Amino acid sequence: MSKAHVVGLGKSGVAAARLLKREGWEVELSDGNTSKTLLEQQQELAAEQITVKLGQSLELNGANLPQLIVVSPGVPWDIPVLVEARQLGIETIGEMELAWRNLQSLPWVGITGTNGKTTTTALIAAIFQAAELNAPACGNIGYAACEVALSQKGRGAEGQGGRGEETAIQNHVDWVIAEVSSYQIESSSSLAPRIGVWTTFTPDHLSRHQTLENYYNIKAKLLRQSELQVFNGDDAYLSQLGLSAWPDAYWTSVRGKDFLISEKGFYIEDGWVVEKLTATSTPEPIVKVSSLRMVGEHNQQNLLMAVATARLAGINRDAIARAVREFPGVAHRLEHICTWEGIDFINDSKATNYDAAEVGLASVNSPAILIAGGEAKAGDDTAWLAQIQTKAAAVLLIGSAAPAFAKRLQEVGYHNYHIVETMERAVPKSAELAKQYQAPVVLLSPACASFDQYPNFEVRGDRFRHLCLAWAGGWKPARVELPELENSSKESIVQSR
Repeated sequence: MSKAHVVGLGKSGVAAARLLKREGWEVELSDGNTSKTLLEQQQELAAEQITVKLGQSLELNGANLPQLIVVSPGVPWDIPVLVEARQLGIETIGEMELAWRNLQSLPWVGITGTNGKTTTTALIAAIFQAAELNAPACGNIGYAACEVALSQKGRGAEGQGGRGEETAIQNHVDWVIAEVSSYQIESSSSLAPRIGVWTTFTPDHLSRHQTLENYYNIKAKLLRQSELQVFNGDDAYLSQLGLSAWPDAYWTSVRGKDFLISEKGFYIEDGWVVEKLTATSTPEPIVKVSSLRMVGEHNQQNLLMAVATARLAGINRDAIARAVREFPGVAHRLEHICTWEGIDFINDSKATNYDAAEVGLASVNSPAILIAGGEAKAGDDTAWLAQIQTKAAAVLLIGSAAPAFAKRLQEVGYHNYHIVETMERAVPKSAELAKQYQAPVVLLSPACASFDQYPNFEVRGDRFRHLCLAWAGGWKPARVELPELENSSKESIVQSR
């Protein structure tokens, strides 16, 4: 029996291991971490004859080497053991590539980009589903891609998938709607969607990809291998490349027909999303922009790309209009949490870099009370700082980046900031400041990763949501004595009902 090794015991790794087992492989799965949850998964998988090694990394020694290594999305592609594996001629692929190999008979939509891809993916899936297509969202959102593959494996007279997660996807899948990160593209050699979508491109993940050129080329690979291509024509970097790099693409623009990069594409005119499918075709209105409940010009761009994808897939206007009208938005992306005494609390925890945080702040009413900070990323903060100067009545700084952010704010002449360090301090202080400055919005838009204080941006956003709802529901701090400087750990908030 051929041996496969899966690296990483997350949702993707577990699904990959189960898929390989079903294909007849002897499967071993390893994860460097140990926890109660992982131990429970280890026992569950052992019952399925899948060996799980916790607290261990993949080792390539001895004669019993695997013929295949499958890498979970969060595992760096260039760690020494994977480099060694490739040098030894061991086939090494990502979980997304494994799913593609099992699902390539189906049409895929592959969505990538620095920002905007999750909202765009969710909206595309909602439109396809409104058209009564079974089109699960997967990859960086929703299911692991291999869960979708598992749901289709062995489907026959029973019309059933397997066990556990697999059974959640009912019936035959019509389209696969995949949000694909640069990490997943990097480890997918043959992934070739029917429609590829590129939302935005700004510097991000450079600690992993090293150079902007390398990051661009990874993203571009997905689009080059796509049969049809949809590009955000309002993105500064992508629009600069334009037709010289992507002559056959469908471009979009929120600014109207005159700003379309090519003679075909999708744009906004007189409050409508308009399609122009060829250079000679008559423009057709598809859906009213006002149908979309989400705020911000960037969400109009996301709408354009989603509508473009749907129309290229042959979906009718009624289904598009219905889906757009009913689409609630995506958690952690300018998510409205609650309104307390006229102040909207908005969760934009997904804004993990400067560009996304700038967009978040630009999208809300001003003046806003901004909560920012976490684990800082490399990038250009100039436009973000300018947006703060324009829109923020005050800034509350949390996490390890707080001192550095405070210094940057001082350097640009912005002094109304408070280092509060934790979300527990930020929420009550934000409410107090919103009252003081008559600010209609409290916005969590961190411009940072979350890993200094939280496992991921979702947990950070969930904590913000919990604190906001608790605040609106009745408890108030008896004392909010928060420092301007780094000694805020000496202060405390006493909660009382």
